[in-house]
Amino acid sequence: MAGEPAKARIAILISGRGSNMVALADAVRAGEIPNAEVAIVISDQPNAAGLERARERGIETLVIERRGRQREEHDREIIAALRHRQIDLICLAGYMRVLSKEFIDAYRGRIVNIHPSLLPLYPGLNAQQQALDRGAKISGCTVHFVDETLDGGPIIAQREVPVYDGDTVASLSERILIEEHKLYAEAVNLVLNEIDSSP
Repeated sequence: MAGEPAKARIAILISGRGSNMVALADAVRAGEIPNAEVAIVISDQPNAAGLERARERGIETLVIERRGRQREEHDREIIAALRHRQIDLICLAGYMRVLSKEFIDAYRGRIVNIHPSLLPLYPGLNAQQQALDRGAKISGCTVHFVDETLDGGPIIAQREVPVYDGDTVASLSERILIEEHKLYAEAVNLVLNEIDSSP
C-alpha cells in the first residue's frame, strides 16, 4: 500500500535449535514487532534443528559452514549474503561463533545478542552454571549490542529471574529461557524504533 513504511529486514544467526529465533519469528508474525520481517535465518551448522523450524515458518534459510576456514573468510561470506538481502538488523540466537571485527564494523549498532545472565555478570559460556557456582540469588537474561568484547556491548534490556535453592543448570536455564523469548522481541522493537527514528 502507498505510504506504508518499508519493513525492517531482520536476519537471525543460529547454530542449534533456534528457540529464540522461533520466538522472534513468531513475534514478528503476530505483529508484536511491527513493520518488520525475518528475511533469512543463517546457520554455520548444517544440522542445526532451527533450520527446519525456520523453513516451517516460510523463512529463507542458508547454511554457511565454517569448514575449518579462517573466521574472517567465513564472516565475509555471511556479510555478502546479508548485503545481498539488504538486511537492517542482525539477531544472534544461539550463534556459537565470535564475530570478527570486520563483521562488527560492517553492521555496527545493528547486531544484537541475547545472553542468559544479567550482564556484566557471567559472560561467556555456561552462564547458568557460573551463577549457581557463585551462589547467586538472582540471574536473568540480557539483550545487548555486539561489539569486540565478549558479551560486553551496550545493554538494551534485561529481565531478572530468581535462583531457587535446589536449582540445577537445567531448571534455571528453563526459567531464564521463558523470559528470553519475551525479552528478545521487546528489545528488537526498541532497537528498530531507534533505527527508524535516526536521521
